[in-house]
Amino acid sequence: MSGLSVPVVIAGTGVHLPPDVVPNAELASTLDTSDEWIVRHTGIRTRRRLAPAESTSGMGAAAARQALAAAGLTARDVDAIIVATYTPDQPLPSTALIVKERLGADRALTLDITQAACANGVQALFLAAHLLQTPAARTVLVVAADCASRVTDPADRTTRVFFGDAAGAAVLTRARSPQGGLLGWDFGAELSYDVEIPAPGAYLRMNGRAVWNTATRCLPDSILRAADEAGVPVEEITHFFLHQANLNIVTAAMDKLGVPRTRAPVTVDTLGNTGSAGVFTALHERFTTGAVRPGDTYVVSAIGAGFQWGTLCFRHP
Repeated sequence: MSGLSVPVVIAGTGVHLPPDVVPNAELASTLDTSDEWIVRHTGIRTRRRLAPAESTSGMGAAAARQALAAAGLTARDVDAIIVATYTPDQPLPSTALIVKERLGADRALTLDITQAACANGVQALFLAAHLLQTPAARTVLVVAADCASRVTDPADRTTRVFFGDAAGAAVLTRARSPQGGLLGWDFGAELSYDVEIPAPGAYLRMNGRAVWNTATRCLPDSILRAADEAGVPVEEITHFFLHQANLNIVTAAMDKLGVPRTRAPVTVDTLGNTGSAGVFTALHERFTTGAVRPGDTYVVSAIGAGFQWGTLCFRHP
């Protein structure tokens, strides 16, 4: 078994959802699509839309406050903030720095991960776990937030029906018990322009068939490699927190792994593809209900534009 020498734990999670709910019927009234088509091809029934006056950093800070409260910590306890987003408030200054100021996390180092799109959050968790190996960090806040409604063309049915706005957060700390932490991981990439924002101010473009082919091939394989590195048979993994891109991708990945679908919580049906935040919405669902118990193993796995993908295998101490 590989893994990190200092065991880490997700001590608290949080999610923030904009109040504006957009059902399929609203999109079908202006686009060449239907509720039946959207549900059959994506599993999505509703998604959230951020109000024009609100921001990615605002969503992220709201989710962060929940996660800190769940962990029994305050903003002043945070040593580092990592924000994962492909929809920053603006190119400069740093969105992580804006979140830091909103929270009052005076001591925190700020880092932004932006170029792996929907896989940003997995990369951010990986970095957080490694920061906790150093004496300088005992608490790392990971925030994943995306506002895809700002970068999708209102007239493009391919992208407009898929995406929703949301933020998730997780607080990582050093674990008191040595029997847990990040046990193994896998990352990979293949250069592709099938999902891209080709220029500043341009809309997101997506080749849905290419996404399907790559995701259903790479996600299960990445999970198997990470589980193998962790020394955990895939059938013994308790929870699968997968990128919430498309319900059909989630079910295809679970079927390919030969694992019951019930082990993978689903939020894409009511939230849409929330980008970097997707895996965090699934994490939050099970952490807040107490479903993740000491000794459980779980994977966090996502794929994003590029294509870039990654999987982390944890044991909850």
